[in-house]
Amino acid sequence: ATPSNCRPSSLYSFITKSIQRSTIMIASKAASLFLRRSIPTAAAAATRSNVGRTIGAASGARMMSSDTVTFDLTGSFETYKLDTAPNDTIEMTKEELLEHFELMYTMRRMEITCDNEYKARAIRGFCHLYDGQEAVATGINAAFDPEDSWITSYRCHCTALARGGSVASVLGELFGNVDGQTQGKGGSMHFYNKAHNFFGGQGIVGAQVPVGLGLAFANHYNATPGKPMQVAIACYGDGAANQGQIWESANMASLWKLPMIFCIENNHYGMGTSIDRHSSHSDYYKMGNHIPGVRMDGMNVLAVKEGMRFVKDYVGQGNGPMYVEMMTYRYHGHSMSDPGTTYRNREEIALTRSTRDPLEFVKKTLIEAGFADAEQIKETEKRIRKEVAEQVKQAKSSSPPTIEPHLFQYVYSKDGGKEQNEFPPHVRMPDFAKSKWY
Repeated sequence: ATPSNCRPSSLYSFITKSIQRSTIMIASKAASLFLRRSIPTAAAAATRSNVGRTIGAASGARMMSSDTVTFDLTGSFETYKLDTAPNDTIEMTKEELLEHFELMYTMRRMEITCDNEYKARAIRGFCHLYDGQEAVATGINAAFDPEDSWITSYRCHCTALARGGSVASVLGELFGNVDGQTQGKGGSMHFYNKAHNFFGGQGIVGAQVPVGLGLAFANHYNATPGKPMQVAIACYGDGAANQGQIWESANMASLWKLPMIFCIENNHYGMGTSIDRHSSHSDYYKMGNHIPGVRMDGMNVLAVKEGMRFVKDYVGQGNGPMYVEMMTYRYHGHSMSDPGTTYRNREEIALTRSTRDPLEFVKKTLIEAGFADAEQIKETEKRIRKEVAEQVKQAKSSSPPTIEPHLFQYVYSKDGGKEQNEFPPHVRMPDFAKSKWY
């Protein structure tokens, strides 16, 4: 029942009605995109490809680590202005699926730690958490090459982790310490790792998209003729999807056929405003007009991986840009200052956790494919929790950046040299007696 003081959102109503119909829908293989789970059940069986026979979810079979299982993704994708589509199946090994689970669980534990440390005031300022959306970053990372370019919004902790970061470097940055990923000078919204082609972390809503366009232009410019191009992706939320700078970027990307992916992480709320209240057109994958698009189940890491493989191949072959809409959900509020329950009710959040949680999906998939049992998964979770705790201690043991040399590195350059840092002649400190002259 919905609390009397809380008007149910369209999302809550949709989930409730969908769950009531789920048994019939799954039996008929007509499950909606929003609730589709690609766990190998009787309706969506797993195929043990190296022996050529089907293993049902309830068979209790156990597979060796060298086995490959084919999972059904039917209903996970919707396309727009495309003659082709992502495959309805994906092959996975035990090692691959366990790797995805470990990264996602590390993301979840890291973000929960961020929540605790923020409440303890060890982290200050803006802080936007990603728990609930882990399948999106993990699936994209699995489909991409290290040379592909990636830029995202200020909800960037987990993307930074996937792209060459560590829990210690992420938490160190949030603590404002010099061992953080950007030496404690960026904070929560400004992670950056050029060595791994991760370009942020952008503090202004939607501003990452024109920068992503520039990355796509660079990849197009530097491409080897006759070979697929490296792609660029700009991830942004549904709340930014109607911005003018995004339309301008889409126009240029289409004109020049740049390998650009416009990725909308649709978690259904632009800050505290639901999509049916802030956007007259909520089929975001169709917003590119003549630019093709794909909508995929962003709570299913297997669907995201296969979908993004398809998208990367399409744009990398010189066909121009593509719009991608990830149907996902965030468990926390917009930021740590937002309780997340004034514009949606707790039942909606609990219902999503119990029916669509991306981590629970992977755990069930591992068990039903015979890749792991519940006890093995618990041991993996225990190990990761310990590793995260140790890295948090490591991050706390660091110290804040100093005035010399950290404060002025990469601000002034001598003779235009990339690494030739130059100090200004005078730095006015709040206490004038402590001002610096060089």
